[in-house]
Amino acid sequence: MRASSPETLGVSTSAAVSSTGSAARCKVSATRRTLPLTPVSTADPTGAYGVGLATVTPTGAVLDTWFPSPSLGTAEPGVALLSSAEVSAALGEAAAKQLGADAERDVEVVGVRVGIGSLADAPASTYDVWLRLHLLSARLVRPHGANLDGLFGLLNNVVWTNFGPCAVDGFEQTRLRLRARGPVTVYGVDKFPRMVDYVVPSGVRIADADRVRLGAHLASGTTVMHEGFVNFNAGTLGTSMVEGRISAGVVVGDGSDVGGGASIMGTLSGGGKQVISVGERCLIGANGGVGISLGDDCVVEAGLYITAGTKVTGADGAVVKAGQLSGMSNLLFLRDSTTGAVKVLPRKGQGIALNAALHSND
Repeated sequence: MRASSPETLGVSTSAAVSSTGSAARCKVSATRRTLPLTPVSTADPTGAYGVGLATVTPTGAVLDTWFPSPSLGTAEPGVALLSSAEVSAALGEAAAKQLGADAERDVEVVGVRVGIGSLADAPASTYDVWLRLHLLSARLVRPHGANLDGLFGLLNNVVWTNFGPCAVDGFEQTRLRLRARGPVTVYGVDKFPRMVDYVVPSGVRIADADRVRLGAHLASGTTVMHEGFVNFNAGTLGTSMVEGRISAGVVVGDGSDVGGGASIMGTLSGGGKQVISVGERCLIGANGGVGISLGDDCVVEAGLYITAGTKVTGADGAVVKAGQLSGMSNLLFLRDSTTGAVKVLPRKGQGIALNAALHSND
């Protein structure tokens, strides 16, 4: 399944952007480019299913569910608890041996079969959300390829430890019991775990596992360095270098580089609604950032943050808001070091070329 936000849909076209005010017209010879994605809809009602191991508290709160082999296809919606024999048949004897109570963590590991009738429908349960996050990180669906409406209300806040997920309530007593096993390390207190604790996609490098959440989509050839970060329902569609932040909902095209400390705006907070995409062979320089979509072969110079409201000056001296250039290809954004004005200039040919040696990750 493929998907994207409707805000970024469009067609390739030659663009000449007009503005009002003292600058009557800013001409930019560029192509408006959108990533090859289509929105989830009832016209594409792909379902999904998986057998997993879930960690459940005595009150019935689901702390996590691990799906070793999630799949797309027709499925009966809902959740079914499985016997040890059923888990063994589906996942193997090693999985069945993990079922049962963990007294120190005060949880029980149970086997479940989860079905989703249509990924276009909102999640129906916590188990459902966990399956959708696995589908994203397993690269079975792309970002926006599954409806995630209401997921924060379905996911529980969890203490993620080296002994597994634990409930937040009463954790200090849980910690005390776990110390009998050895030192207790808390990786975080959050609704999302580290992706690599549940899914390790092929062909990727992740220098710091804490920086990639479950639900991130990393294409083969992606390298995430120590200061890179990839949120859920976001990620890369091809070989990419990630040394900055890819916020929730953002997709980055093949051959692009998100420089050290760079940032791409998301929509989870701050009132933003436009989902940002970055095309192919783009560079967002170190400590730079974008709040608009970039087409192919674009460059944002280091230290420059382009928001939709940023006033940019074209080669002809006219001024427009950067949002009017969203999605256009072959653009160079830079700041005039003498006047401080932000400029946009046309670029010829293809954009950057990544170092192939840094992305041969198999």
